[in-house]
Amino acid sequence: MSERLPAVLAATPLPAHVAIIMDGNRRWARARGRPPAWGHRKGAEAVRRTVEACARLGIRYLTLYAFSSENWRRPPQEVEELMGLLRHYLQREIHHLHDKDVRIRVIGDRRRLAPDIVAMIEEAERRTAGNRRIQVLVALNYGGRQEIVRACRRIARAVAAGELDPEAVDEARFAQFLDTAGIPDPDLLIRTSGEQRISNFLLWQLAYTELVFLPVLWPEFGEEHLIEALLEYARRERRYGASAG
Repeated sequence: MSERLPAVLAATPLPAHVAIIMDGNRRWARARGRPPAWGHRKGAEAVRRTVEACARLGIRYLTLYAFSSENWRRPPQEVEELMGLLRHYLQREIHHLHDKDVRIRVIGDRRRLAPDIVAMIEEAERRTAGNRRIQVLVALNYGGRQEIVRACRRIARAVAAGELDPEAVDEARFAQFLDTAGIPDPDLLIRTSGEQRISNFLLWQLAYTELVFLPVLWPEFGEEHLIEALLEYARRERRYGASAG
């Protein structure tokens, strides 16, 4: 598909940073009479397709909402299956991503994750730290409100230690205390499954992001759907609060 990139995209700057809410795994599985775990496994295959497509197209940053802080409320068996899939992904896919020059970075609160998963995350980040083709941020046990609270705590500790003047905290300085420090805000957010909300995802970072909602369920997502969202992005005029004209 990327070899047949529409002319409008070839002539238009692509977003540097795409964020995706990967929604619809369970519905896709249920529609086929299968358990949620099967949908999540097929969703992992869509992750690989999407990372490779973004890398081919020249998108520099991709952030994937993999497991929210609210997802712990799901049935324990489903959560355990998700954690098992995460272990499999970290063990089996990192070698492939490393060979493709993909850098992996995980955002979110790791304290509730199992120690072996945290160790695998740290190893994946260490191993891929020098890769430059595309940086993939994976949001695990992540919530936008919780991230902002963590940033406020980090600032409070820095102020209490005499390392930071409260009057020096502006928007740019605040962003340095977020999980995404050093990463540009997303230009484009894609949510699959037809739902039209951001579900506590990157609340600070999405202030001026273009939002595209697609009816496709995540396990079916492919490069053609990515390009559909990029075409919609190319049609929009980004004004960042300035008036039109």
